[in-house]
Amino acid sequence: MSKPSPLPTPAAIASNEDDGVHDPKPGDSYVQSFARGLAVLRSFGARSPAQTLTEVAAAAGLTRAGARRILLTLLHLGYVEVDGRLFRLTPRVLELGFAYLSSLPVWTQAQPVMEDLVQSLRQSCSAAVLDGDEIVYVLRVPAHKIMSINLGVGSRLPAYSTSLGRVLLAGLPDAVLSQRLAAAALPAHTPQTVVDPQRLLEIIRQVRIQGWCMVNEELEPGLVSLAAPVFDRNGRVVAAINLSGQVNNPTPAHLLEHCLPMLLAAAAKINLLVRAQK
Repeated sequence: MSKPSPLPTPAAIASNEDDGVHDPKPGDSYVQSFARGLAVLRSFGARSPAQTLTEVAAAAGLTRAGARRILLTLLHLGYVEVDGRLFRLTPRVLELGFAYLSSLPVWTQAQPVMEDLVQSLRQSCSAAVLDGDEIVYVLRVPAHKIMSINLGVGSRLPAYSTSLGRVLLAGLPDAVLSQRLAAAALPAHTPQTVVDPQRLLEIIRQVRIQGWCMVNEELEPGLVSLAAPVFDRNGRVVAAINLSGQVNNPTPAHLLEHCLPMLLAAAAKINLLVRAQK
């Protein structure tokens, strides 16, 4: 087994940088260095899986000296690795994401319910939570590839143009919902995408009343999906699950007639599991 490479010294990463960056003193409620560390982690992704020090600094909005200190700390902790001049995340970063999932044990119980639904209907099933103007996938049970977008746990999509997102937005108070829609960027993904804030508000209010949502070709041509809410023990919408398929297989009419009752039954079963938790 080969020995691990020694940790690079600051001089090896950036030989002639001034390390004396004077940061404003953090307040008691805000740790600036921690926030900058998170910015460095977020700078990595599918479009930038490996970055130089200069690229990390630019993406995170830091000086090279500041980015260097953070990268060296992450290197010592095992969250990044270095190969020559390129830094990459390590699998240890997954601990941070899965800590969130493990803090919500209902998903361990919800997954079999979703798997049964996929087995019965042969349609992909996903669960997501709301994060700002986006939804974040926390579980996904694919039946087959139906989207050009590759989705997995941690994937993000706009809330306003997805069935999952509209169900989650419906759980917000009206004042918060109106303010959020008025401030959000609402690009049209397809000719069918609803982008008028007032119209969206009306649609989401209807979703709140009926307890489910269908979105037909608003996110991607040919994609249709249904979603239903998941409630916590206090009756607050905390997540949503959906079924998705091609618009001609099944048709929207078939989804409503055949798939919606089974989706609502699955959501009800998950909601019972949530309420049963101590």
